[in-house]
Amino acid sequence: MTNTKNDLLIEVKNLEVHFNLLEGVVRALNGVSFEIRQGRSLGVIGESGCGKSVTAQSIMRIAPTPPAKIIGGSIRMHVHGEEGKQGEDVEILELQASGEKMRSIRWKHVAMIFQEPMTSFSPVFTIGNQIIEAILLHMPELDEKQSRARAIELLGRVGIPKPERLVDAYPHQLSGGMRQRAMIAMALSCNPKLLIADEPTTALDVTIEAQILELLKSLQAEFGMSMMYISHDLAVVGEMADDIMVMYLGQVMERASRDELFEKPLHPYTQALWRSIPRIDGGQDRLEPIAGTLPSPFSEHKGCPFYSRCEHRIKDVCDVQRPPMYRASPTHEVACFLYKD
Repeated sequence: MTNTKNDLLIEVKNLEVHFNLLEGVVRALNGVSFEIRQGRSLGVIGESGCGKSVTAQSIMRIAPTPPAKIIGGSIRMHVHGEEGKQGEDVEILELQASGEKMRSIRWKHVAMIFQEPMTSFSPVFTIGNQIIEAILLHMPELDEKQSRARAIELLGRVGIPKPERLVDAYPHQLSGGMRQRAMIAMALSCNPKLLIADEPTTALDVTIEAQILELLKSLQAEFGMSMMYISHDLAVVGEMADDIMVMYLGQVMERASRDELFEKPLHPYTQALWRSIPRIDGGQDRLEPIAGTLPSPFSEHKGCPFYSRCEHRIKDVCDVQRPPMYRASPTHEVACFLYKD
């Protein structure tokens, strides 16, 4: 696919988000930049606490404030107009998080599948009520009867048995896997242009996980959706994503197309991640865990945040200056001084 400005759906530049806690300041995101293009999938991988979910929440403007505070940066999104109307470029960070404009963007233009559906659904309303509410709000051409029929259809498509009955179930009456499927149905209810999936198969067993991943891919192809897929599972990201972004302690370490990143990871952190997972050919005698421990989230890193654990670190360089993104190829960038030249 040829990349042009015309197919750019969302562009994030130098996003910084801090959490002001009693113990100190956590720099959850420290200059995160990336793009998502129409019809393509971006996979985001990294250890727990690297800022994957905070990035997604910032795009949706649902990061908990306080303690979260967006310090700087830009999130620009191309919002498509209704049929026959011109779309517009919207600066998300200029909108009020609870304002009418931002509410009109959520679910209709960008929707999210949350990692833990039990805390995402209201316990006092049925699953159907919550899906129907989103449909009625963003698809006014449908009445309540049509919205209910659409909710039942979506629940059936994500694999919930007897959806015409379970549409009236409360969240606590469903298993973890069923709640996750209902969350996916709700996210897809308004045909969003961008679907953010934050580890959407966490509560599912392997068989159902494969079915849900296949469902997401087929729906993406059917509706031409873009997708931001967040996971710690490299195999899943490799299956779901066209492009991959590797994060560590709130910073982007590497960005590349899927094929380039899997064939030739460049950043020492990405290489260490690859060595720490078992290979299907069984060629490894032992798995190699990443050396050292994750630095304190309250620490401020003048240089590369991976410095203390990196086997290729350069003293008085990597620890005193933050590496910029170096372009290794037209579709491969890496934040490491090893690739300066």
